[in-house]
Amino acid sequence: MLRNALLAAARSTAVRGLVEANPLTGAAVRRFVAGTGAADAVRAADELRGLGLTTTLDHLGEQVADARQAAATVAAYREVLHALAEAGLAGCTEVSVKLSAVGQFLPVDGEKTALDNARAICEAASAAGTTVTLDMEDHTTTDSTLGILRDLRVDFPQVGAVVQAYLHRTEQDCRDLAAGGARVRLCKGAYAEPAAVAFQHRAAVDRSYVRCLRALMGGTGYPMVATHDPRLIAIAGELAERAGRGPDGFEYQMLYGIRPDEQRRLAARGHRVRVYVAYGDEWYGYFMRRLAERPANLGFFLRSVLTRG
Repeated sequence: MLRNALLAAARSTAVRGLVEANPLTGAAVRRFVAGTGAADAVRAADELRGLGLTTTLDHLGEQVADARQAAATVAAYREVLHALAEAGLAGCTEVSVKLSAVGQFLPVDGEKTALDNARAICEAASAAGTTVTLDMEDHTTTDSTLGILRDLRVDFPQVGAVVQAYLHRTEQDCRDLAAGGARVRLCKGAYAEPAAVAFQHRAAVDRSYVRCLRALMGGTGYPMVATHDPRLIAIAGELAERAGRGPDGFEYQMLYGIRPDEQRRLAARGHRVRVYVAYGDEWYGYFMRRLAERPANLGFFLRSVLTRG
């Protein structure tokens, strides 16, 4: 109930106005969002590199309303990719891109616009010496996103995909992607989805996550295990070992500001660990989904507000 309420709030312009206007929100937001500009993102990536961690950067924004907004998103990615190359961070930092932020939902030629814009970002990433992962959004975007992924991988085979274990279809998607040698980030899923397409209970989502892990670890691709759940982290390690994958054969991924001690512990044990770092002005939807994922995150937010940061 609480999760659904927070996800509904993430789509509410009225609640957004209240949260954004509250001057005490900043301390909590800074836990999950690195800052507003490219310099903030690069600084966070550099700090994480010093801790033995790699990074993926997400310029916040989704469901843009016109082509100019989509073009502005492309420009923001070009800026941060250039800054990463200048700072010598491209070897340990990639970028994550939401296709809805580069035109996927535009009423005329949305998919073509998103593909063209994503291709431009991939070209900039390749020139910088890094790559791109396409974020996944709600289930209505899945087929479109995977179709654009297939087109991009013809010229940029390192472009990665994200799949969400709470969707009924994802186990088969994992098998298909793993057979094609793709880089695949497996997460649980952070959107409110109907029972017709998604598992509704945590135990069912966890079981699906493990089935998807088996498919990815047994394939020829590169699994990226996005979870903060200690049990699933342990299971992923066991499945990787059974599949003959060494530390370079997969990676763990966690969110900026969540379980940083565990991130460093895994890295110290020789695992690859990548931290998902969001930045930008459009932080509200991302922030609300982080609160919805774990009650502890909501508790942190409330304490930050009540204690004035």
